[in-house]
Amino acid sequence: MSKEYGVGIIGCGNISGAYFTLIPTFRNLKLVACADINPAASNARSEEFGVPAQEIGALLANPAVDVVVNLTIPEAHYPVSRQALEAGKHVYSEKPFVLSLEQGEDLRRIADAKGLKVGSAPDTYLGGAHQFVRHLIDSGRLGKIMSGTAHVLGPGMESWHPNPDFFFAPGGGPILDMGPYYVNNLVNLVGPVKRVVALANRAREERVIANGPRLGETVPVAVATNIHAILEFVSGAQVALMASWDVFAHRHQNMELYGTDGAVFVPDPNFFGGTVEVAGEDKEPKEVEMWDHPLTAQNYQFDWGKQANYRGIGLTDMMEAVTTGRDHRCSLDRSLHTIDVLTAILHSAEEGRAIDIVTTCTQPKALGIEEARALLR
Repeated sequence: MSKEYGVGIIGCGNISGAYFTLIPTFRNLKLVACADINPAASNARSEEFGVPAQEIGALLANPAVDVVVNLTIPEAHYPVSRQALEAGKHVYSEKPFVLSLEQGEDLRRIADAKGLKVGSAPDTYLGGAHQFVRHLIDSGRLGKIMSGTAHVLGPGMESWHPNPDFFFAPGGGPILDMGPYYVNNLVNLVGPVKRVVALANRAREERVIANGPRLGETVPVAVATNIHAILEFVSGAQVALMASWDVFAHRHQNMELYGTDGAVFVPDPNFFGGTVEVAGEDKEPKEVEMWDHPLTAQNYQFDWGKQANYRGIGLTDMMEAVTTGRDHRCSLDRSLHTIDVLTAILHSAEEGRAIDIVTTCTQPKALGIEEARALLR
């Protein structure tokens, strides 16, 4: 029987609903408190999900809280996580968990001194579809992965988010906001990155909010919104990554990887499930039958339909690692490597040169069927 850990959520905004809904589905987690700088937000979630609302200081002092889930805006991730660690709590943060290597190393120093764990989303790469692609690569079906493409393209977050300001402020932009899903999955599938080179620009100096109570308000843009990058991996693979909020329509696949013996078409790394296609010597992409992995089940109702959604699987895996002493998949090392890659892409675009990645990590251990099942209630 897994030990059950008390979870306190700090940040009760748009993304928190998924965490409130899904955390109770994991075997070793129990929601015990929530907080927000805006008490109305935490009180609303408290009423909706029956989780006590507290002030942030009270939550951090709450002995029932073992781990803080940090769902604040990107600029607040580092100071809130630091505060939680200093209060003696494990931390699991939404992405990006820090905005610089220096911030990440500071969290590492505090966590190591206190014997605490730090983890970070995204954990979508642990979904059944992406783990199936990992299984195909590990089994040798595609040969050695040598190249690939990744595209995360859209018109911008102001088209749907009622308060999109932070997406266009420092710490935002498509690379730091959406890039973690793609780079995390590439590290999962191909391994660590060695070097990057990039170009970037932005199409507009302000954005117009398209829905909600602030409909028609403008938001200033302080970050690049159109980025083209090449990632060179330690393995020798080279992958082209395009991330943009200046694209109204396109016909690019989310991710394609090309091996010496075949190609694989990877579903959207922003989600846990999806269709996997493979092409071999016949050069014809064909859908392959998905394995019976528990994290492929369509368990969550989105506005556009039902899909697999297991946000928090990285958190439950981290807390299981606290119990067993093993490595956790969404670890500080891997999360910081992703931040290194993403910030290096932005620096490369600013400086007009290739940039070596100074951090490294191992590929996370694959999450097999039985291991995933053991984490669920």
